[in-house]
Amino acid sequence: MNQIRQTSTLAIVSLVAGILGWTLLPFVGSIGAIITGHMARTEIRREPARLEGDGLAIAGLVLGWASVVLWVIGVAFVFLFLGGLAWLAALG
Repeated sequence: MNQIRQTSTLAIVSLVAGILGWTLLPFVGSIGAIITGHMARTEIRREPARLEGDGLAIAGLVLGWASVVLWVIGVAFVFLFLGGLAWLAALG
């Protein structure tokens, strides 16, 4: 008998959190997407005959990590830019 595979709930949560990380819950949603995405992939690898949704988990991970990387770059840019302005102000 062929067993019907279910989509991992954690994979769906990861994708939704990744989308929320880019819209309504920046950073918090991204961290949630990363955590649940890794948990979903582990869960799917552990029970491949019962669970599917690895693509959803990967999409959530990509959205989460991309958002975190852009946040880090943005914060670094702000500090470097403001630090450069402070340095210029100190010279003049």
